[in-house]
Amino acid sequence: MPPAAAPSDLTDADLELLRESIRVAERSRESGAHPFGAIVVDAAGRIVASFGNNSLPPEGDPTQHAEMRAVAAASRELGAQGMAGSTLFTSAEPCVMCSGAAYWAGIDRVVYALSEHRLLELTGAHPENPTFSLPCREVFARGQRVITVVGPLLEDEAAGAHEGFWLSGVS
Repeated sequence: MPPAAAPSDLTDADLELLRESIRVAERSRESGAHPFGAIVVDAAGRIVASFGNNSLPPEGDPTQHAEMRAVAAASRELGAQGMAGSTLFTSAEPCVMCSGAAYWAGIDRVVYALSEHRLLELTGAHPENPTFSLPCREVFARGQRVITVVGPLLEDEAAGAHEGFWLSGVS
C-alpha cells in the first residue's frame, strides 16, 4: 500500500506531537524497553497520556504496547464522553491489538509515523516483534464508527529509534 498523503488539515501542532511520540520512543529505548512511543491528546489538544512500551520480555507484559498504555490511561482520565475528539499520536502504526483498543476507547483520530511495512523492514524476524501485515486502516474499516487515520509520516525520523535495536536475536 503506498503511503497516504498528509491531509490538508494536518497542522504544525500535529507534526510536533508526532515528533514528541518519536521522542517518547527514543526514551523508551534508552530505558531498556522496545522503541515505541504514544501520546493521546483530547479534543482541545491537551496531552492527557504519554507512554513508551513495556512489553519487553521477560518482565514486560506483551499487552503493554505504548499505544495500549496511552489509550488506557487517557480513557481512565477522560471517561467515555471525554474521549470524543481525541487523537492518538504514535511513533509506529498501531498493531491489530492497539487498533482495537483505540477503537473501543473512543479515539477519533490516529496519526502515526512509521508504517507497519517499514517497521517490518527494521525488525525482520526478531522474536520479540512478530508482526501482523494488517494496516490499522483495515482494522478500523471493519468497525461501526469512523476513525480518521493519518500516516505514515516522518518515517525516516521514526526509524532512528529502531536503528540497531533489532539486530540481535534478543534485545
